Amino acid sequence: MAARFLRRYTDLPSLLYLLSERKLSLLNPDNWDDSNDSYLLNLYRTWMGLASVLAVCFTQVDETYHHWRVFAPGPSGICIRFKRAELLGQLDDQSGIRMGAVSYLKLIAMRRRTPPFDDLPFLKRQAFANEREFRVIYESKRGHKEKLDIPIPLACIDKITLSPWLHPALFPNARSMLKSITGVRPIPIVHSTLVSSTQWKSLAEKVAKRGHNSRQVLSSQSSDSPTHSTSTLSAGA
Repeated sequence: MAARFLRRYTDLPSLLYLLSERKLSLLNPDNWDDSNDSYLLNLYRTWMGLASVLAVCFTQVDETYHHWRVFAPGPSGICIRFKRAELLGQLDDQSGIRMGAVSYLKLIAMRRRTPPFDDLPFLKRQAFANEREFRVIYESKRGHKEKLDIPIPLACIDKITLSPWLHPALFPNARSMLKSITGVRPIPIVHSTLVSSTQWKSLAEKVAKRGHNSRQVLSSQSSDSPTHSTSTLSAGA
């Protein structure tokens, strides 16, 4: 069953552009951190005789530390949660678009069986499998492009989460600034508590308190137990 939401981890400038322009940007993958990724996309572009292959990536999983740290590090990191069906419906209307879940393979699998050539833009090494990536690519034979903007309604956005490393004192101002953009007010904007959760700490305190009380009860019961002493009469007494 497909995930109901797609999450995009990015930074504040990218979010501001999306909200103000109502456009999702697909970019040249040459500067991606994983050079294996960009190599496969460029290999696909070359052998297909394409002028441009652009991409934008999402994840199909809930919030994780890995996604924040790798794709949206620091206090300006952002997670945009999109309504999957609404977003993909908008992207599907754009010519030249392909999209799908990424497949993860070990080296031995690549050696033993040759994946279809068309799958190259959607392949990654097994070590990245926990990312559960969903990728959208644009391919064109007409002129080189570094970026493609696809119009999307803000109604495609379900929620915006600001970085767990954003200082709590700065969150209200950041939220107000984003809410001031036309059309953004109905979208929930929250502060991630992934690395500092009051609820998690409160529950941990309850666990500790219950454990402490249980130990006190056991200790009390042990001290209240009667002790049995044995008298030994000396022979001939």
